[in-house]
Amino acid sequence: MSRKRAVKSKTSTAAPTAALHSKENGNAGKGTAGSDAPLNGVVYPSRPSLSNSSEFYDIAFKVMLVGDSGVGKTCLLVRFKDGAFLAGSFISTVGIDFRNKVLNIDGVKVKLQIWDTAGQERFRSVTHAYYRDAHALLLLYDVTNKTSFDNIQAWLTEIHEYAQQDVVLMLLGNKADATHERVVKREEGEKLAKEFGVPFMETSAKTGLNVDLAFLAVAKELKHRSMRNPNEPTFKLHDYVNKEMKSSGCCKS
Repeated sequence: MSRKRAVKSKTSTAAPTAALHSKENGNAGKGTAGSDAPLNGVVYPSRPSLSNSSEFYDIAFKVMLVGDSGVGKTCLLVRFKDGAFLAGSFISTVGIDFRNKVLNIDGVKVKLQIWDTAGQERFRSVTHAYYRDAHALLLLYDVTNKTSFDNIQAWLTEIHEYAQQDVVLMLLGNKADATHERVVKREEGEKLAKEFGVPFMETSAKTGLNVDLAFLAVAKELKHRSMRNPNEPTFKLHDYVNKEMKSSGCCKS
């Protein structure tokens, strides 16, 4: 299989395939050179991670962060990737940006290529082009912004139109740390998630609340879908999320 490397992480409006891969030195091994990753992930034995040449991964998946502008998608990504919070003035993402992180899931190194999308309407056509290759989508709203919550149904309609039918989907109510500015109750998010049959949790990029859990849960689901042993019990994303939140006490208001 040919070795591929990602284009340097930066804002881009290029077509998905071009933005994801480029051939390296033209060296081909087993497999089809330059082929796109199938939706159930691609196994690359002892292959270097695209995010760090010293990291290796066994399987890779594409995850997208979507939602209105200003809900905290970039901050959530930076918190997960770097363990930091982007304080200061809000700057909108222009087009598409991405970062990578390798997780150890049950002894398997899973690389998540996480795409941060612009929420503004003028970039929506660019975002649409990336939906079809996504293995998972994290849909965010801001608990201090009622409009961002009201727009979730429109986002879900868009996802159902452009994304793969079996895409992993999770709803996140971000900025849960902003207690005094909150206008969307946790129960409202739970109700909406239940209506659409998707897992739900509240997160905070500022404090780190549930950020790692959200990505870890998605990575576990994708890994089990792609590499499930017939003798293993079926992994249930809803049950895992609910169990982890209850055990940590983070589902309390």
